[in-house]
Formats: sequence, structure tokens, C-alpha cells
Amino acid sequence: QVQLVESGGGLVQAGGSLRLSCAASGRTFSSYGMGWFRQAPGKEREFVAAISWSGGNTYYAASVAGRFTISRDNAKNTVYLQMNSLKPEDTAVYYCAATVDGTVVAGTEYLYAYWGQGTQVTVSS
Repeated sequence: QVQLVESGGGLVQAGGSLRLSCAASGRTFSSYGMGWFRQAPGKEREFVAAISWSGGNTYYAASVAGRFTISRDNAKNTVYLQMNSLKPEDTAVYYCAATVDGTVVAGTEYLYAYWGQGTQVTVSS
């Protein structure tokens, strides 16, 4: 069982930056693939970014590529999402998720068995 807790959300102006963190419990974190997803009001949850167990492989949604960076620190059991050049359309609840297959670097939700509670990101225009 893995528990995930997101933090770092908040209110920021367009063009600003935020860094989200996701702290994981358990000694097997370093073997998991990790992902970030988001859900805007009235919309379905969508994929944002994913990273393999080693951090060697990453994958981004087209809408955030070049602006967001996913990374991880296995010694701290934490995955990060650095968000730059934020836009109002980035406003959403952001969720981190874990998959037991550490080689998975994908945006398919059903591959992720564990989910956090989410953190709100609001970008004002």
C-alpha cells in the first residue's frame, strides 16, 4: 500500500511558477512509476506528466511540454512537478499517482493504482 500526499498548490498570476510536491509512504517508492494528472472544474481528469522509477524517462502532455518538468528524489520518496509560464487554463486540482510497474511512463489512468487527494492550483489572468 502506498499513500501519496500532494502539496505546493496555490494562487499564482499568469506567467508565474509553482512547484508541486508529492510525498509517498513506503520503502518501495523507488520502484514505482509516478504521474501527475489534473482535473479542471466541469472537465474530466487528464494526464499531465509521468516519470519512470529511475527518473531516466519522462513523458508530457502536449499542453504542458516545455513549461512543466517532472522529477523525483527517491531518497526523499518525493516526486515534483515544476510548473513555469502558468496559464489560466492550467487551473485545476492536481493529483499525483503511482504505478507498481516502474517502467511505465504513460498517461493512461488505469495503469496507476494509487492516488493522492489532490492540491488546488489557480492561475489568475
